Amino acid sequence: MIKNCIFSILLIVSVLFGQDNTKLGIDEKTGKPILLGECSREAFNDSNFVWWFNSGYKFYTTDSSVVRKINSFDLDSVTAILVIGTWCSDSRREVPRFFKVIDDIQFPKEKIKIIGVDRNKSSSGTEIQSLNIELVPTFIFYKNENEIGRIIETPEISIESDMLKILRGD
Repeated sequence: MIKNCIFSILLIVSVLFGQDNTKLGIDEKTGKPILLGECSREAFNDSNFVWWFNSGYKFYTTDSSVVRKINSFDLDSVTAILVIGTWCSDSRREVPRFFKVIDDIQFPKEKIKIIGVDRNKSSSGTEIQSLNIELVPTFIFYKNENEIGRIIETPEISIESDMLKILRGD
């Protein structure tokens, strides 16, 4: 009886504290799983996404001179919101590249919010209407909680070059 009670308590605690908020939905066009709502970077470790995320990350080489320039900025007050569609080829290409840059500049993961959306640009349990998302991926950068720029769908030059441009205020 006591063993069953302890086991039940441990099971409940592990479910409550070990669970990621990531929600999987089903893409209406393909019938395949997609990320919906706020999620963590770890969500890309799911077998549905890891194949494109890891290969995109591995094969992207950042421009080290641009990374050095980004690191010269005070990034303490900078945050980012990523609105992505795991069903979208542009998101599948740019999201791994973004994280390669983020890792190279050692930007804290807690300063990045990732929101997965469906083809209608809506998200389960996350209000994104105020972000005015038309295309994905959309990378929104903030400084002191004020938007300073966006990369929408495809960077003009590269993720890191466009980030530098945003940080410079160009």
